[in-house]
Amino acid sequence: MVSLRRCRRSVLGFVAATGLAIGCPTPKAMAAVDIALVSGGFRRSIPVKEIEHLAETGEAIGLLEDLLAISGQKPEEVAKLLNQKLELPLVLTSRLINTRIGDAIVHRVGKIIYPIYSPSPDVSVPAIRAGVINGLQEAGGLTAVNFLKSYPNEVMAVNLPALFGVIEKAQSIAGLVQFFSDSPLDGLKDGNP
Repeated sequence: MVSLRRCRRSVLGFVAATGLAIGCPTPKAMAAVDIALVSGGFRRSIPVKEIEHLAETGEAIGLLEDLLAISGQKPEEVAKLLNQKLELPLVLTSRLINTRIGDAIVHRVGKIIYPIYSPSPDVSVPAIRAGVINGLQEAGGLTAVNFLKSYPNEVMAVNLPALFGVIEKAQSIAGLVQFFSDSPLDGLKDGNP
């Protein structure tokens, strides 16, 4: 039989713990602090604060300024891309990224971006999902900066060869579509072979 004193102590302990839990805010989840550009043995990190500064002001600073200068990109144009907001419904997006198609897409993205020391899909896929869902929840729409601030790892790696491979495929697909939508089909439109 449990004594009244012991029961009273556990009730008081529960009340105290509940009061602490309600009174003390939970610590904010980890967010990306740096983006590590990785290519084989090469690794260079860009602070997320520099990306956030570019998005807010249109002015590049630090390493980001050097990278934009080398690549010939205008900071104002990159800032527009960083601020471009995807208006996605939270519940529908959550369901979509957990379907087979969504899972396949997230796995492919997980080969390009992943937590720096854990490129395994067991870690990268949930991190991407969390970044997307938390980013949508915070701002009602997803921007690149919201995603980074919601990504649950301090250092997000970007695999440059994998990224460039995807860009190259996208460009070749766009070129193929352009090729077939231009002159070769003109003859078919007019009825001439």
